Amino acid sequence: MSQIIEIFKDITNIPRCSGTHEPFIDYMQKFAKKYDYLCLVDRTNNILCKKSTSKAKLSFQSHYDIVCLSENCVPTIIQEDDILKAKDSTLGSDNGMGCAYMLYLMSQNYDCEFLFTSDEEIGLIGANNLDFALQSKYMLNLDSEEEGKICIGCAGGVDIFAENFNKEIIENIDKLELYEVSITNLQGGHSGVDIDKNIPNAIKLLAKTIKECNGKLLDIYAGERINSIPANAKAIIATNEKPIASHINMQIEKIDTVSEHLNVFDEKIVDFLYTFANGVRGYDKDLNVVLNSINLAKIETTIDSIKIEISARSMQNEELKRIKDETVVLLQNHNFEVKTDGKYPAWKPDINEFTNIVLESYQSYNKNANLEAIHAGLECAIFKDKFPNIKIASIGPTIKFPHSKKEEVSIKSVENVFEVVKQIANKYV
Repeated sequence: MSQIIEIFKDITNIPRCSGTHEPFIDYMQKFAKKYDYLCLVDRTNNILCKKSTSKAKLSFQSHYDIVCLSENCVPTIIQEDDILKAKDSTLGSDNGMGCAYMLYLMSQNYDCEFLFTSDEEIGLIGANNLDFALQSKYMLNLDSEEEGKICIGCAGGVDIFAENFNKEIIENIDKLELYEVSITNLQGGHSGVDIDKNIPNAIKLLAKTIKECNGKLLDIYAGERINSIPANAKAIIATNEKPIASHINMQIEKIDTVSEHLNVFDEKIVDFLYTFANGVRGYDKDLNVVLNSINLAKIETTIDSIKIEISARSMQNEELKRIKDETVVLLQNHNFEVKTDGKYPAWKPDINEFTNIVLESYQSYNKNANLEAIHAGLECAIFKDKFPNIKIASIGPTIKFPHSKKEEVSIKSVENVFEVVKQIANKYV
């Protein structure tokens, strides 16, 4: 089993930051030739390896790009007993460990399709633009991050971008005073899987304070990424009522400047931020998963406008469209110009003969293994949309703190999950 870890260490030395393709493609071409596989590369740098006379029934899939917190980062692996992590960087076990599983199976001559997709971490680019037609009836994705969990469904999503250009210079006849209101170092979190954990949203807290002191908005900047719950926010406002902090992390500082004129933004912006129903919009008790959600993610002032970014998710494509359409109308009614982008489909949970085989195989090693759906996006949803008849499940070893410098993976968990992977592979070759 140490061979899996050695393969992982080997490919960790290959530059694989999102947007970097050639080094790994070159490695795969040599690896495939060594073990007598075709190595096909499409226009968006996806890689498909299979036997020239393949009769594959099962496809394995992982993305080969990793999140890098610094440009051109190549992780330096640190091993502490059972744990692998990296020195001052992400480890890249997401999804490098899945790639290592697939490379090992190739070294053992399995007649399967092995699909390595590109640029998953920056918008599922490879999967969305896949040129290959898979012949397999079944797909096992290896990008899950909790041992014992078999993912059979995930949320679809859409990003909503809004911009309000309404601002005016007014005479400060009411002698409004200026304040800087800021909130920092909230917990933050993933806007999908963490949306039901009652994590405070910095933008909503900021809007509460501004609205309740009848503040006029002069400047605002908040949020970090469109797919995360905002942890930081700051605004400059004008008011005659002393603002009241809405959270222990909020700071309010009076600006000792008297302005005869104020450059203020549309009051409907604060109204929208204050009244917007952020968070969980529906829950599926049977699957124990969030059904619908929406996250007010980012807001910023430009020279001429204020921009807002929002991410919506749903386990059903029809519901996703409804939430998107409702939000667009709501924004337009608050004087915003709106566009949407980044849409990816939902993968509706489906229990079938393949998921039952995966569950049976898993439970032979772990009696507590179970099926689940997650409120986040996976490439599986795109493959299910492209290949409606394919049966898909997703598994993987336990990876803690992915996408951060604290990322770590358990070697024992890697070994445990590979026993399941191998058993599933043996059922289809």
